[in-house]
Amino acid sequence: MAQFMDVHTSMPGVTAQALHEAHQADLAIQDDESVQFTHAWADPESGHVFCLSEGPSKEAVQRIHERAGHPYDEIHEITVTA
Repeated sequence: MAQFMDVHTSMPGVTAQALHEAHQADLAIQDDESVQFTHAWADPESGHVFCLSEGPSKEAVQRIHERAGHPYDEIHEITVTA
């Protein structure tokens, strides 16, 4: 499975609770697309949220976020790690 990092830039003021709830919404439907969301991070000041996932394709990750109601700005496949 490929790894992906997606970026959301429109969540200023996001709280730990809101991040948890958004992550849970993804987890609830991730199996529909064979995606596994593994972690999420947020910066409430800038409104940026980052999600790490594994899945068959970028499009599968996109579909889960769209269905869960989390607009994303970018999704990047991670091809090199250290």
